[in-house]
Amino acid sequence: MLGAVAYAPKVVTIWEGFKTYLGERGFAMDYILYSNYETQVQAQFTGDIAFAWNSPLAWVRADRMARARGQAVQSLVMRDTDQDLQSVLVVKADSPVQSLADLRGRTVGFGAIDSPQATLIPLDHLQHEGGLVPGKDYEVRRFDVLGGKHGDHIGGERDAAVAMLAGEVAASWMIAGNHRAFAKEGTLPAGGTRVLATTGLYDHCTMTVSPGVDAAATKRFAELLLAMDWNDAKVRPLLELEGLKQWREGRAGGFHLLERAATEQGFYDERGHIVAADYRY
Repeated sequence: MLGAVAYAPKVVTIWEGFKTYLGERGFAMDYILYSNYETQVQAQFTGDIAFAWNSPLAWVRADRMARARGQAVQSLVMRDTDQDLQSVLVVKADSPVQSLADLRGRTVGFGAIDSPQATLIPLDHLQHEGGLVPGKDYEVRRFDVLGGKHGDHIGGERDAAVAMLAGEVAASWMIAGNHRAFAKEGTLPAGGTRVLATTGLYDHCTMTVSPGVDAAATKRFAELLLAMDWNDAKVRPLLELEGLKQWREGRAGGFHLLERAATEQGFYDERGHIVAADYRY
């Protein structure tokens, strides 16, 4: 049994397709859709799901919960589009803000409270690279959309970008790919913005193996996913819907920025307990 979060209607189409693909190759899989990642991660420790298609923040929580229990979870596979990503802080092209120091006393736009790429890692970047403390050196304006989805949607990032154009915030954070996408779709005017800061590299979603899952089944599941071929006409539509061209072996080394941010920005404690008081999901 696999768990996935229903952040958009296409999720049903995606996992129905994967279920058929795997079944045709002798691997019987079914899936459970959750409304949020917090419930999905908890299900990994009650025996409900063997695998979870987790956000990076969900990985951090699952890993912490496992360690606190003397157990382990595994990053099994990732999309090629999940590795070595960055977030950018964007300002209008004619903005007087030229450096992070110029943000003192201003308001900065972020995504949802639980967005790794548009809130947690950006808060961490401003603190560690700019010496800027939220609520003290600058004001935080979050654009909370669909709590519990960990920023899988892009609504909060788009809202923050629009607010930046309107002059409601001095700058706004978004994943670098969305900066390009917003310009392409017309949300941001071509040539009308510039990047003020860029975060370090980080990884995104990962197929997470729950504690105690059969090793042979885990190996076979990974083999089948890694064998999916972009040039296969039956497979490509599934990969396109899920936003990848190739599955890659999972890794846990790309989450260090989010690990630090989740702790220092007060989202999870070291045992994976939620400590963000205003988080609703």
